[in-house]
Amino acid sequence: MNLRNLRVLIVEDSEDDAFLTLRALRRGGYNPDYVRVDTPLAMQTALAQEAWDVVIADYTLPAFSAPEALKILQSQEQDLPFIIVSGTIGEDVAVRAMKSGAHDYLIKGHLARLVPAVERELREAADRQKQRQTLQALLATEQKIREQAALINIASDAIFVCDLDNHIIFWNHGAERLYGWAAEEVLGKNAASLLYRELLPQVAAIPPAVFTIGEWQGELHKINKDDTRVIVATRLTLVRDQAGQPHSILSVDTDITEKKQLETQFLRVQRLESLGTLASGIAHDFNNILTPILAIAQMMSVRSDHSDEQRQHLLKVVEDSAKRGAGLVKQILAFAQGVEGERAPLQVRHLLAEMVQVARQTFPKTIEIDTNIPTNDLWTVAADATQLHQVLMNLCVNARDAMPEGGKLTLALENKLIDESYTRLNLEAHPGAHVVITIADTGMGIETELLDRIFDPFFTTKELGKGTGLGLSTVLGIVKNHGGFIKVYSEVGHGTQFKVYLPAIEDNISPAISDRSLVSGRQELILIVDDEPLIQQVTQVTLELSNYRTLLASNGLEAIELYRQHHNDISLVLMDSMMPSMDGLTACQTLQQINPQVQIVATSGLTSNSLFTQGASIGVKAFLAKPYSIEDLLDTIQEVLQNSNSN
Repeated sequence: MNLRNLRVLIVEDSEDDAFLTLRALRRGGYNPDYVRVDTPLAMQTALAQEAWDVVIADYTLPAFSAPEALKILQSQEQDLPFIIVSGTIGEDVAVRAMKSGAHDYLIKGHLARLVPAVERELREAADRQKQRQTLQALLATEQKIREQAALINIASDAIFVCDLDNHIIFWNHGAERLYGWAAEEVLGKNAASLLYRELLPQVAAIPPAVFTIGEWQGELHKINKDDTRVIVATRLTLVRDQAGQPHSILSVDTDITEKKQLETQFLRVQRLESLGTLASGIAHDFNNILTPILAIAQMMSVRSDHSDEQRQHLLKVVEDSAKRGAGLVKQILAFAQGVEGERAPLQVRHLLAEMVQVARQTFPKTIEIDTNIPTNDLWTVAADATQLHQVLMNLCVNARDAMPEGGKLTLALENKLIDESYTRLNLEAHPGAHVVITIADTGMGIETELLDRIFDPFFTTKELGKGTGLGLSTVLGIVKNHGGFIKVYSEVGHGTQFKVYLPAIEDNISPAISDRSLVSGRQELILIVDDEPLIQQVTQVTLELSNYRTLLASNGLEAIELYRQHHNDISLVLMDSMMPSMDGLTACQTLQQINPQVQIVATSGLTSNSLFTQGASIGVKAFLAKPYSIEDLLDTIQEVLQNSNSN
């Protein structure tokens, strides 16, 4: 018979009793490798030197006992079967020993039960070891999952997981930052109905490629909590379970909204430059074609029989058409920057005053004309007067056409110092001193989706025969050719405002303006409310670098919630007038109800707005017209805060 090896630590003072124990083990099929100890020190030494399968202990020894031996074993955190063999203890003592951690006890006269007890305890010890290993593995896995989750949460990308029915089962901090919802708000909800809403059903919930090839990537338009559209680069991956069956879908979204906006602006500039190059190339040949047509029409008109009215009329049509074509070529050349005018220092106020006079004489009387033209301290520009007059004429005529039922036309001039912060919002802007021409109307406004196209050549929103589509293209070409740029603000039903920025001549600028020091705050908390992320970011950085603290809100609803939470700490609110969900006017009225002493600085891309006109009645203490420079922003905030403290 093959005997099984068994390492036994025997706690016993009697060699004869130890022999009987070993004989019982051998009869049960074991080949015991043993050590007998009868003192605490000997037991500690044996446990330290070797690994044992089982401990068999007499209950009472002259210098030792089973309970003491059990405590030594437990102190070393060794989970070994501990069996008591004794001929003297009663059942109540044995029960106490079992409660202390002993696994079994036997009467010395019944050693036939020893082997089954050993086998049972060895099996249970093996089971306990297996359970400990499983628990350790689970703990290690849990720790790894926690570490991975921590890494996922610090990622800037929005990472979330959906089940196969597109319900969200994981939502990281990056997703909270990008889309605005906390994890507890979205878990269990359908991702498509949450992130696409009105874009459905045009957008598929899950692209089929995810299930066929296991992954998909591309650009998607989604909607965040504030109903603002964001553009994301999305990577979808099909996650399978241990059996290889589809289990869930991992989505990683990178916000590329700002990148796409800059790309669109860059491509638009590139497209205009390409069209300008093409226009310059054909203009010469086009003029060569028009020149003989115009000359022949005029010559035939002089030499023909004037009594033939029909022929005279037809020749007049040909002549007028040729002249109109020549005028279009001039506009194309100006747009293409192929025609350079004579540059000279000039005061724009003289040109604008002439434009005002023309408008008052020729525009319908239903259009009120308001002007704000400084007579002193206006900076000088280097420009071609004829081309600049063409810019003013085009913009004023467009404003007139936008108000067929009448309205208000505003023409204004001002000095403006453009800083680095503003250049981040416009690729064509350059830091430095500018003269700003503002032409605003209260007409029908321009739809948002058309704003990016209004400067494209031959694009027009006017009826057929009422516009060539070259007016604004010409304006842009002339302004760019003068080193300037244009900003347009418009809202359907609330009018349009064009701001033309022309570089000022440096010698004409007072050094005190460019060298003045910036005003710093005293850690006051400013609530910035604006739906443009770039304006939020630039304003926040500007204020924080100037020793202010900031909070950000993207619309009136967010502003109200933040103000309710922090109104005791907020010193001033910087409020945009036109935003989704709730406009600035309504938000200001609500903030004023929460705190009648609220300090608000209103901002807008339009100079005529309700926030400015209603003023202090809703808490507005000052107004800033976009774009504002760092000096304008800091000076205005400082002035409002000082006035607030003095009151």
